[in-house]
Amino acid sequence: MLEKSTVQIENELVQVKPEKEALVTVGVFDGVHLGHQRLLNYLKDKARENGWLSGVVTFKSHPRSVLSPENELRWLTDLDTRVGLLRGLEVDFVVVLSFTTELAQLSASEFIRLLKRYLNMRGLIVGPDFALGKNREGTGERLWLLGQEIGFSVEVIEAVVVDGEVVSSSAIRRALADGDMGRVEKLFGRPFSLNGEIVTGDRRGRELGFPTANLDIAPEQALPKDGVYVTIAHVDRELVPSVTNIGVRPTFGGGKRMVETFLLDFHGDLLGRRLTIDLLDKLRDERYFSNVEELKLQMEDDVKRARAILARRMKQWQV
Repeated sequence: MLEKSTVQIENELVQVKPEKEALVTVGVFDGVHLGHQRLLNYLKDKARENGWLSGVVTFKSHPRSVLSPENELRWLTDLDTRVGLLRGLEVDFVVVLSFTTELAQLSASEFIRLLKRYLNMRGLIVGPDFALGKNREGTGERLWLLGQEIGFSVEVIEAVVVDGEVVSSSAIRRALADGDMGRVEKLFGRPFSLNGEIVTGDRRGRELGFPTANLDIAPEQALPKDGVYVTIAHVDRELVPSVTNIGVRPTFGGGKRMVETFLLDFHGDLLGRRLTIDLLDKLRDERYFSNVEELKLQMEDDVKRARAILARRMKQWQV
C-alpha cells in the first residue's frame, strides 16, 4: 500500500536533492500572508544559524478541494503567484507536491519519513493549529514525539495577530467577502491582486467613454464583494492608476460575473496580454442605474474619487 501511494510524491521530491541538511516547513501558504511571511523569515534565520538549507513544501491543490470537493474553496493566489511569492522570500528551495487522495491516506509518520529521506530534513517548523497526515493526526505534539524517535526537531511558532484578529487565509477571505480591502491589505502585508488575460468584451465601456480592459479570471480565483474599486494596473513595469468594476453589470441586464478595469490616462492595446491589478480601496457597491446617462455621471464621480484616493496613497508611498 505504501509503495503504490508514494510513487508520485517520491518522483516530485527527488527533483530537489538538497546538498546538505534542511530546515523545512509544510503548508498550503495560500496568499503568503503576514503569518506565512513571519514563519518563513524565522525559518530562514534558524536554518542560517545552523548552517542548513531552508525549504518549503507546498501543494498544487488545496487539501480541502480534494477531500471535500463539494465545499467550493477559491484561491487567494494562483499557484504561479504563490510559488513566486515564496521564492521571493529567498528560501533555498520550494517543492510543489500534487495533493491526491492517495497522499491524503498517508499517515503523518509515512509522510514525514519521506521528507526526511528525500529532503534531508533535520528540522520542521510549523504554524499554530498545524496538522498533517491521515485524519490530521500529525499535530505539533505528535510530530515532536516522532522527531524524538527518528531524529529531527519540531518547532511551532505563534500566530500573528493584527488588530486583535489572528492572521489567516480564512480571515482574509472574510474581509474579501465584505469588500474591505484595507483589512485585506493589513492581513496580507500588501494589496490584494488579480491577474488574467485581457479578452474582448462587448465594448460597452468604450461607448460610454470609459474603455475597459476585461480580465479573464480563473474560476477558482477568490474575488472581493461585487463593486467598484480603486486599483493600480501593472503595465510593462509601469504602475497605471485605474478603476475596476467587479460584478454582473445589472444596468445591462446582468449575466456573467466580470472584472473590468478602466486605466486612467492610458492609451494602448492590451488585448491578449496578461494584466495584474492591485485592489486598494472600495468606492461603492455595484448597483442598477435607470439609464445610461445616470451611469456615466456615476462613473465620472468614481474616477474623480479614485484620483483623490490614489494621490493620497502616492504621498504615503513616498514618505
